[in-house]
Amino acid sequence: MDVNDIYSQTILEHSSSKKNNKKLEKVTFSKKGVNPSCGDEIVLEVYLENNTIIDAGFNGDSCAISKASTSIMIDQIKGKTIAEAQSIADSFIKLIRKESLLKEEKESLGDAIALENISNMPARVKCATLPWYTLKEIDKNN
Repeated sequence: MDVNDIYSQTILEHSSSKKNNKKLEKVTFSKKGVNPSCGDEIVLEVYLENNTIIDAGFNGDSCAISKASTSIMIDQIKGKTIAEAQSIADSFIKLIRKESLLKEEKESLGDAIALENISNMPARVKCATLPWYTLKEIDKNN
């Protein structure tokens, strides 16, 4: 199996998984993200304790790329502080923009690296970055 197959499998698994596609019982932060280009909409919910992301979930109507990106992002940010999560979001956005990343930045992305080739599909870039930009809206003062 080649690396692209592994990446494609990761995207498929996350886009169809219900693990992170859920409403939270306790919510500290909720933000709707919209991609006006294609109509994707997600609602990102985050539960914080002591500035740490304890749980996160999303719901809405979006394409497979957006769902996969959101699910992967949630896996990467759980247990992180808001600042750490924002840093991971910055690294992902740099990846999609084809900007150079430090080794640590690339490692912080985990499975999100599977979305790297989306940068070669301009029509899908906003789908992949929607949850990450939504995450960046978390009030740092929470």
